[in-house]
Amino acid sequence: MHARRSYAEDVPGNARSTVTGRRIAGLAAAATCLGLLVIAAALRPAPEGHGTHTELGLPPCGWVIAFNEPCPTCGMTTAFSFAAHGDLADAARAQPMGALLAVLAASGFWAGMHVLVTGCRLDRLVVPLLSPRALWFAAGLAGMAWVYKLLTW
Repeated sequence: MHARRSYAEDVPGNARSTVTGRRIAGLAAAATCLGLLVIAAALRPAPEGHGTHTELGLPPCGWVIAFNEPCPTCGMTTAFSFAAHGDLADAARAQPMGALLAVLAASGFWAGMHVLVTGCRLDRLVVPLLSPRALWFAAGLAGMAWVYKLLTW
């Protein structure tokens, strides 16, 4: 019976450092995403759907103070906090784009862990997400989330 070999053992000598680099990048991505979600879980989400960021020691939103309207990112921290507590419905009510980003952060954690463990390449999946079309789509979603926030303010 043969012992199972890791993916890295199948890689020629010079490419082994590339696998190590991917694993380090996977660890960095997983740690960053996990860090965001752990901080969000430590916060108590504001029931109003905005203002949770003040628990981090940040001042109240200057946009709200100046215009009495929500800023484009209003409710993001609250949505992350709701999502980190497992309440995706309230996360989406607080800020739809924030809820989506929290789910993407959770997915990013698991993808980073997968790369860390296997050394595989995920760039074929990630690079298309950075295309102009995808970025414009994301900007459109963010704009619609801001309109939602303006309408529900």
